[in-house]
Amino acid sequence: MPRYYVARNTSTDPTLLVLASLADGDKHGYGMMDDIETFAGVRLGPGTLYGAIARLEEHGWIRAMSPGDRRQPYRLTAEGRRYLQEQLNDLDHLVKAGLSRLRNA
Repeated sequence: MPRYYVARNTSTDPTLLVLASLADGDKHGYGMMDDIETFAGVRLGPGTLYGAIARLEEHGWIRAMSPGDRRQPYRLTAEGRRYLQEQLNDLDHLVKAGLSRLRNA
């Protein structure tokens, strides 16, 4: 029977990590990388991070701000905040259901 690797930390979707990072304020890419590593224990590489940023901008969930220096800050939009809230609510529902089932097993 094949063995499958299951990640210990399943909350590693770069899209959600970037949105969650921006939920408490504007950040540039390096600031997001550090913040995400702090709150999620995940270090996104530059390619992964900027790929997620590009997708999020295409959806209108984040937007680039005027650079204050050489670094480009990004801001969560109202649409991005709604999307993040929906996704977190779905995850919360899954976690609660899973924990409940474990307690009842």
